[in-house]
Amino acid sequence: MAASTATSHRTAEAEKMAEPYAAKHYAARAQDYVASTVHSQGSDLDRVEGLVAGKELRRVLDVGCGGGHVTYRLAPHVGEVVACDVTGPMLDAVAQEAARQGLSNVTTVQAPAEKLPFEHGSFDAIFCRFTTHHWSDALAGLREARRVLGPSGMALFIDVTAPPSALLDSWLQSMELLRDISHIRNYGVAEWATLLGQSGFVLQTIGMHRLRMDFKSWVARTKTPPERVAAIRSLQQAAPDDITCYFGIEADGSFMIDVSSFQVAPL
Repeated sequence: MAASTATSHRTAEAEKMAEPYAAKHYAARAQDYVASTVHSQGSDLDRVEGLVAGKELRRVLDVGCGGGHVTYRLAPHVGEVVACDVTGPMLDAVAQEAARQGLSNVTTVQAPAEKLPFEHGSFDAIFCRFTTHHWSDALAGLREARRVLGPSGMALFIDVTAPPSALLDSWLQSMELLRDISHIRNYGVAEWATLLGQSGFVLQTIGMHRLRMDFKSWVARTKTPPERVAAIRSLQQAAPDDITCYFGIEADGSFMIDVSSFQVAPL
């Protein structure tokens, strides 16, 4: 199933709005995320593809598409994929990669998750992977996702999740912020459940796995300045045993994070 041509456009709202901080921060990093091994692989992407394969869905949304890896998995199985992101150069990179892969049913739209330029109920499914931690207002973004999802649609949200311990949570957010100053928050599983309920979703299943972050590529992908790389390493090297053990911090700084997948349906 494919539309005639891949298209890309900027919404009027996106043209008028002041450029969000995350968009400015990621403009120069677009190609790094298209090429990222961590983002282009994983059992969660297999799950994304499995949810749409054989369903003949008409139109699906990849919100906060980043390097477009969800989009590339969805496109062969659906009528149209709308890849939406707040960063223009990221969308340009996604459009180029979709064309390279021969995916002619991909449309890119520039817009923030908190203000999606789509009609109510206009998507059969919504997917969101590794982006909610950048949203300035997670509740507003999730409510927008609910608004544009059809009444019998499905949605899957995937992101790094914070541990329930306040100590572990603080250390994760500190490392994330030093590495990427556009980071806002990795929410915990309980916080996710509350946000999804407040947004009008019914939580159906939660999947969890751990992901190893190679330190060198982790900081290279975000072009983290040397002084903040040094600060992260200083934190890691001074960490108490509980932190070192939980995150599996290795000699070179590589470590483990928790990733959760939340499959939901509209209330």
